[in-house]
Amino acid sequence: MNENINKRQKYLPILFSLILIAGIFLGILLSGTLQNNKILNFKNQDYNKVNDVISLVSRNYVDTLSDDKLQEKAITGLLENLDPHSVYIPNEVVEETNEPLMGNFEGIGVQFRIINDTIMVVNPVSGGPSEKMGIRAGDRIVKVDGKKVAGIGIKDTEVLKKLKGKKGSTVNVSIYRRGISHLLEFPIVRDVIPTYSIDISYMVDKQTGYIKLSKFSATTNKEFAHALVQLNQQGMKKLILDLRGNGGGFLQAAIDVADQFLPDNKLIVYTEGKNRPKEYAFATNNGIAESKALVVLIDELSASASEIIAGAIQDNDRGTIIGRRSFGKGLVQEQYKLSDGSALRLTIARYHTPTGRCIQKSYQHGMFEYMNDLNHRYENGEFENPDSIKFADSLKFKTPKGKIVYGGGGIMPDIYVPLHADKGLDYYNQVANKGLTYQFAFDYTDKNRKSFAVYKNADEFIEKYTISNALLTEFTEYAAKNGVSKITNGYAASLDKVKLLLKAFIGRSLFDDKAFYPIYLKTDNAFEKALEVLNK
Repeated sequence: MNENINKRQKYLPILFSLILIAGIFLGILLSGTLQNNKILNFKNQDYNKVNDVISLVSRNYVDTLSDDKLQEKAITGLLENLDPHSVYIPNEVVEETNEPLMGNFEGIGVQFRIINDTIMVVNPVSGGPSEKMGIRAGDRIVKVDGKKVAGIGIKDTEVLKKLKGKKGSTVNVSIYRRGISHLLEFPIVRDVIPTYSIDISYMVDKQTGYIKLSKFSATTNKEFAHALVQLNQQGMKKLILDLRGNGGGFLQAAIDVADQFLPDNKLIVYTEGKNRPKEYAFATNNGIAESKALVVLIDELSASASEIIAGAIQDNDRGTIIGRRSFGKGLVQEQYKLSDGSALRLTIARYHTPTGRCIQKSYQHGMFEYMNDLNHRYENGEFENPDSIKFADSLKFKTPKGKIVYGGGGIMPDIYVPLHADKGLDYYNQVANKGLTYQFAFDYTDKNRKSFAVYKNADEFIEKYTISNALLTEFTEYAAKNGVSKITNGYAASLDKVKLLLKAFIGRSLFDDKAFYPIYLKTDNAFEKALEVLNK
């Protein structure tokens, strides 16, 4: 679990712009003033041109540049012109970059959010050092090791640097807690904090399980198998696997998850590169969900390992894919550690789905256009209607049962669900898109935390708590002050969904995702479509 809170706003019906922009700009400036036009003749055919250029720049450039910086710029420039996913990782950020895939990190174990220039603890990690020391949701961190961190414009990255650290090291945290006049001092000994691939797994009804998988890490297979066993023990016969927003991770983790659903010897994926022979991954007879009715949810942010699973399920006619066209990343990277501690992630192969599809979208028009693809999809109306999606006949493939599928730009779902299906609910869309429901619920929970102590767990909160008319009126007034009035179209028709969303966000502030998803998913059109398909 990351120290920083994941707001997960992508699950709301938000009109969003590009989430994946990498910040890399291509191009060479060719104009300028030349003092001299020196021609260097090299007769040795084995000379290293790159080293020569770096040496020339180092000796003659107008400003001082260190050799390390020159080399890094040269490496970055080389890689960014190969493909969008081959990258150089400087040694100072290698650990931070790898952390999400390792299944743990070292720190104090809190989810936090910066509100009004103050570090607010949203939730301490269960079993982590902060929880053991008595840190609570709603606490404000105002000093770290005696230095003020409130009211100074601190950023998320700076908070992480202060709170993370080696296991066994101590960080002194000064806490402001509502109702206490003085600061509370906590010397917290950092420890290994587990991170999880699964946001939540639970039974939607007596027969249907739901698993939300957020990434593919070193611990994914173990977590996923455990979740399946628990759901099976509760009577699961059908499963909704939610891969929306899952940007991928380890290839082997995706293979292991797919293996849980496919019978022995079914092809899951194969990879191939110029310097890598074809490697095939087949299912085994160890899957514990091979007989379960299955729906997989995907969207435009489902990428890489998520697409491997969706492709394997679709190409083997194993289940139904519901949602929107996935991202389209069909390249496989391998990470190499360099002698100075930095790393190189190099694309070494393409992967293909069982029918032979490569779903990598084109990157021939440069990095910016590649990363701007999601904006183009929105502008073309694809998020509202799939009619704008065109596939070439040369990319057509057939599954064993004769279903037509396409390569060359993501996984197209079997059933398309548009991003916005809340026509006539302008009021709901506006308060959700502006984040007003989230902010109001967070503030309300923070001010009334003691009154929620009657709910011992998420299940009790879901069953017993209701949004009162008085609270709904309070929210309506809050929304009006922030630009969304009651006269907005669809106000009356929106109220039921607004109440659900408020309850979901209050539940998240109290019990994290265990209370959030079972409530929020009742407003989710793709989830409702999945239930409809499974019930048929």
